[in-house]
Amino acid sequence: MIKNETIAKRPPLCDSRQVACITKERVRLRILHTNDIHSHFDQMPRIAEWIKRLKENTGEAHTLTLDIGDHLDRMRSETEGTEGLANIAVINATGYDAVTLGNNEGLTYTPDVLDRLYGEAARFPVVLGNMVAARTGTAPAWMKPWHIVEKAGLRIGLIGATAAFSLFYRLLGWEISDPYDTIRQAVEELRPQTDIIVLLSHLGLRHDEKIAEDIPGIDVILGGHTHHLLTEPLSVGSTWICAAGKHGQYVGAVDLAYERQTKRLELVGAGVHATAEMNGDPELQAVIDLYANQANETLSREVVRLDRDMPIDWYGESPLGNLLAAGLRRWVDAEIGLVNAGQLLGGPQQGPVSAGTLLKLCPSPINPCRLKLTGAQLRQALEESLLPEFMDKPLFGFGFRGKVLGTLCLDGLSVEFDPEGAPYSKIVSVRVGESPMIDDRLYTVGTIDMFTFGIGYLSIGQGIEPEFFLPEFLRDVLLHELRNAKALQDSSRGRWIKRQKHVGN
Repeated sequence: MIKNETIAKRPPLCDSRQVACITKERVRLRILHTNDIHSHFDQMPRIAEWIKRLKENTGEAHTLTLDIGDHLDRMRSETEGTEGLANIAVINATGYDAVTLGNNEGLTYTPDVLDRLYGEAARFPVVLGNMVAARTGTAPAWMKPWHIVEKAGLRIGLIGATAAFSLFYRLLGWEISDPYDTIRQAVEELRPQTDIIVLLSHLGLRHDEKIAEDIPGIDVILGGHTHHLLTEPLSVGSTWICAAGKHGQYVGAVDLAYERQTKRLELVGAGVHATAEMNGDPELQAVIDLYANQANETLSREVVRLDRDMPIDWYGESPLGNLLAAGLRRWVDAEIGLVNAGQLLGGPQQGPVSAGTLLKLCPSPINPCRLKLTGAQLRQALEESLLPEFMDKPLFGFGFRGKVLGTLCLDGLSVEFDPEGAPYSKIVSVRVGESPMIDDRLYTVGTIDMFTFGIGYLSIGQGIEPEFFLPEFLRDVLLHELRNAKALQDSSRGRWIKRQKHVGN
């Protein structure tokens, strides 16, 4: 894998001196691609300017523009305040020929919202083969299992696949099939009908490499999901693998030449273009500004009025952290509530709280979860949460939109600890309700889906019988608790109790 900080030389551009490369027998095709933009609207005008320049250079008829998923991210006000319509308007205006969906589209919006976005507002096809509605066993009309587009007289077969988070998708009414089987079948159908096959893969680099090894007939894989930046393509068998990093920092470009007589496909050049080099397309900026104003108006509405400040502390106990832990416990009907303090980026103050403020304070698209943990597993997590190396740990991905992990916020537990004790020996005693915690007993715990992916406090990820609660996010749970006067009062009650030193005479 190419290191992210390495910037490749620009791929060759098909300029006026290279017109001879486009003939009846030798056809030039440029594929432009983006992935994992995650609603970075600040980058979208720069992306649009690069795409416009590269299209002008090669010609609209010889350029195919694709997005590989996770364009939307509900942490951004433009997306949240318009239910994704701002992103669709940007994709429309930029001139994408097709997209696939990532988990940030498929798992953070309900099917009816996706119908409005992609079935009504979008002016481009969605190519996704391994996702169907659970109720009907078929895909919605706006979702194509594969798609053929014609450019420069070439028939290009597009296949789309997204990461198979089967259990999560099922809770939203989708069934996700094995992407390998889907891709293999699509290649078999498309190969006789097309000149070139391109896979839009929101699966991650490891899967892209394996697909290239195991499934012949794919010419180009455009990747995403793991945010990998390939400053030059990987060559695996007869397949080229490309990817453009994350957050709209780059636009990828792949230049191909196709010999009609021999049906030979040649890679002329490929790489990435840094969007920082562009000033930004003013027409697209105007589109974004229009939707940003609409979003701000929507998010300015008051959702709760508080009679007190609710501070948060990433490194110790706080009312807002306690409130969220208690809310998770009640939301999923568990004995214990646990959440890392780093999920909360600030605390609301006394007075009116808007939907936009709540979004800023709790931006992560993370869902509630219930699982079972032993007392010993809980004790390990509690010990870890007292150590700086865990509290200060930065996290990336898995829905987390904060800065550091932070300590554990609790409910249903009272923990006596010695802050001066040795690491992993700071806990003096733990009580669940009124009873001492038993190491080999299983307890039901309300927490967050992020921990089940094996990040953060690792022993929590070892829990069994996980159940996920979708489509609600943490901020939905938090808002429910902020409206509960009794919960607000109880949030000031201490769960972490420092052991008192006994001073002799």
